[in-house]
Amino acid sequence: MPSENTSKQRQNPISQAQNSAQRAENAVNQAQTHPNQTTFQQAEHAINRAEHALDQARGSENEEPVQRIEERIKQQINELKEAENETNYGR
Repeated sequence: MPSENTSKQRQNPISQAQNSAQRAENAVNQAQTHPNQTTFQQAEHAINRAEHALDQARGSENEEPVQRIEERIKQQINELKEAENETNYGR
């Protein structure tokens, strides 16, 4: 059973990064559908947390999910920038 715990511990940072990326996506969607200063700030904060979680997941033995998460976060950054430009709530 010790190997089971070790495996779970290795996956934990990846799972946390996946969850953070999902929360960032939700926050960006909220900012896109309800554009105001608060939703944009919340989306930026969620993206920052997702980037931090991604940093924690880097170096894991399984780089493929880390790369997918990184792409998801980059996409959310771009979508948020586009929405900010369209609504004048840019940084």
